[in-house]
Amino acid sequence: MPSPSSILLIDDHALFRSGLQMVLSTGLPGVEVAGVGSLEEAMRSGAEAPAVVLLDIQLQGLNGLEGIALVKRKWPQAAVVMLSSHTGQEWVRASLSRGAAAFVSKADTAENILAIVSPLLRGEGLPTAPAEPAPTGVPRLTPRQSEVLDLLCQGLSNKAIGKRLNLSENTVRGHVQATFAFLHVSSRSEAAFAARRQGLVA
Repeated sequence: MPSPSSILLIDDHALFRSGLQMVLSTGLPGVEVAGVGSLEEAMRSGAEAPAVVLLDIQLQGLNGLEGIALVKRKWPQAAVVMLSSHTGQEWVRASLSRGAAAFVSKADTAENILAIVSPLLRGEGLPTAPAEPAPTGVPRLTPRQSEVLDLLCQGLSNKAIGKRLNLSENTVRGHVQATFAFLHVSSRSEAAFAARRQGLVA
């Protein structure tokens, strides 16, 4: 079973790794944050299964995309969050299709990274599109996710969306991440552009 208070960070850039470990340790009191420089080192680890694995997409040697399956095989219940300097839709799509729970830009703020990691650490996961396909067989957003997306496209913050819909800010963050996954984007501006292009919002 994964440890509810354990995170493993796999990144071959020592400076970034130590910085993110500090951010996570400070922002998540009581959580053990371990860091290694490669997938090979992670696979040799005999440590207790982490609840969340933060995995750099562009590791030297075996890269992060190829490594998702290895991580999930070693720690089936761990949530994998991909880290990347590149936020193009192809990277997001490839990560999520291989089983990652979320995709985070290395340029993102500490607050946003913590907002994504926190619910996963608690085992809450991130809301996803409903299991039942639409009549056309195409996945769709839930009504609540559609409401959140509409307000997001109006420029409202997570806090403002929560007040408008009477939801907690953490719940809103989860819905926002679900819409990002659905639209294959990694930022609010990309989500707004994609939603308008696809006719999901006016």
